Parts: sequence; C-alpha cells; structure tokens
Amino acid sequence: MVIALIGENCSGKSTLAEKIKNALGAEIITGKDYLRMAKSEGEAEALFKKKLNSAVSCGGIVYVIADRDLLRLLPDGALRILVSADIDTIKARFASRMNGVLPAPVAAMLERKHGIFDSGEYDFRFDGVNGDADLLCEEIKKRLSSND
Repeated sequence: MVIALIGENCSGKSTLAEKIKNALGAEIITGKDYLRMAKSEGEAEALFKKKLNSAVSCGGIVYVIADRDLLRLLPDGALRILVSADIDTIKARFASRMNGVLPAPVAAMLERKHGIFDSGEYDFRFDGVNGDADLLCEEIKKRLSSND
C-alpha cells in the first residue's frame, strides 16, 4: 500500500501521516527524503520508484508530498489523499515554525501557492484543521481490505 498525503506546507500532512503510521504500521517518507537512498539523484529516484511500486502490493508507505513535481513519482494504485487547510491556519502554523514571525514575502508566497493541489483527482479529501484522522484511518483500512 502506498498512501500519498498531498497538500500545501502546514496543512496537516505530517500529523495525519503519524496517525496513519500508527494505525497501519506504515513507513513515512517525506518529500525528497528518498535522495538518501543513493549518491546520485537519478539513481535515488529510480530506487525510490521501485520501492513505491513494490509497496503498492506488499508493504506500506505513507508518502508526504508538498511539491507538485513529486506527484510524478506516484505509482498506479497509490491511494491519494488531499490534505487542506485555510490560508489563515497555514500562515499561523508557518509563523510558529519561524519563531512566531511570518515575513511578508513568505506570507505572499503561501498565498500564491494556496489551493495548488485542489483540482487534482483524489481518493479522499481531508480537512487538516477539523478532520477526524481516526475516521479517515478506518476508511483507508476499509478501502485497502476491499482491494485484497
């Protein structure tokens, strides 16, 4: 099983990934962490794609994606979940990562990027502010058991 958590920075992907990891026993891989798999980027990407493809049928990976370009790495059969939050929440969460100060250029960048994933095709849409992660985990379990 490959579960892709797709969304903007500070939308709640990492928190949800931990819930899914605990519920399903999956490994979490974030963004370009796969680059550690090899010395060259091309080799690392090839190894990661192979790992993802084999995890679709056996194993478990939660892949956390905040960069549109990384969507190309997802194999057929990956479960896609959009994790979203309103722009004010994203700004507040981002500011807390920056010791409480959100510089104007960073705020403008967050505003430009807000909603970039909204038009994609997803198996689930999760509200990273008010969503019930336990309920989503149950829905994922049902979906995975119906695919067996």
